[in-house]
Amino acid sequence: MPSSSPSRIKAFDWLRGLAVLFMIEAHATALLRPELRASPEGRILDWINGLVAPAFIFAAGFSLALVQVRGAQGPRWPRVRRSLRRIGEVLAVGVLVNAIWFPWRVEPGWLLRLDILPCIGVSLVLAVPLVAGLARRPVALFVSALLIALGIFLAVPYGASVTGPWADVVNSRGPHQSLFPLLPWAGYVFLGASVGALAVGASVPRLMAVLGGIAGIGWVLPRLASFVMEVFPPAVGYRGNHGQRIFIVALVLMGLLLLESWLSERWRQGLAARFVETLGMSSLAGYFFHEMLLFGQFWGISLAGAARDKLGWGLFGVSWVGLVVATTLLIKAVEWLYPRYEALLARLGAQSPRNASSAPRSSSDKASRL
Repeated sequence: MPSSSPSRIKAFDWLRGLAVLFMIEAHATALLRPELRASPEGRILDWINGLVAPAFIFAAGFSLALVQVRGAQGPRWPRVRRSLRRIGEVLAVGVLVNAIWFPWRVEPGWLLRLDILPCIGVSLVLAVPLVAGLARRPVALFVSALLIALGIFLAVPYGASVTGPWADVVNSRGPHQSLFPLLPWAGYVFLGASVGALAVGASVPRLMAVLGGIAGIGWVLPRLASFVMEVFPPAVGYRGNHGQRIFIVALVLMGLLLLESWLSERWRQGLAARFVETLGMSSLAGYFFHEMLLFGQFWGISLAGAARDKLGWGLFGVSWVGLVVATTLLIKAVEWLYPRYEALLARLGAQSPRNASSAPRSSSDKASRL
């Protein structure tokens, strides 16, 4: 059996990779004929698609905590700076997507609309002080992040009554109708961070126990009181049921952890696993590219514009596979370019005036500056 405490927990990469696959499918359902979307099969897909965003946001919080706790014995600022840089990339892509889809020149506020990427970015910014500050005390981080997550979920009924510009931050009824307001979606970041806090060096049984506790919270809370029911309604088929989402995402992760521990190294390094990992480790690029491929206009034509509400199940499946393949190829291109981009930044940093002024100079170098 493979080691139970790998340096990288592949189960979380697989979770993100599967989320990318179903995110592409969820957006591609715009191509299905309306009667198929309303069919029993369409409703099953809709139910599955309701798990995509929680999985993404949960995994983002997990990764933040894992990175900070894993590097806690070193200097704090370099690891915080790396996380902030990654968060900046998420926010930049989120703003770019908003700029593409919305009339921001008329109303600049559209740039800040909380779709999933801006929601993840802002939630991570809010989580960084806690996660970085308690990185050397993972148990305290676990408890604090879990309590904050529960507080965010339980505050949803209060946020629903907010009106005006702040409504865009805490509910979906503001002027820009945010798809992912911080209430409740930021709760998934802190929930993921609570698990990530205990994941460094953890055995599979320990992680399973933590995730089992998270699943238990998702199952128990809807059954406690009428107030909690507003946040965690028990209706099985409702996409907005966050209690159910917490429960199922935790169970899926438990299954993936078991699968990772049971698979031989040959299978864990096989084509299928590497394909899903590629999508999971490049989920930001996957989000951007598949949206452009599906909804973007090229030479005045877009796939969604040409085929919206027109496809049967067969052509829908072909379109889904085609979008996945095209997105993966673009991701591989980014994987080839990104190290070269980082190397360029490193060279520019080495040549910056600050670094140059601190470097020892020869007499000829000094003379050339006179």
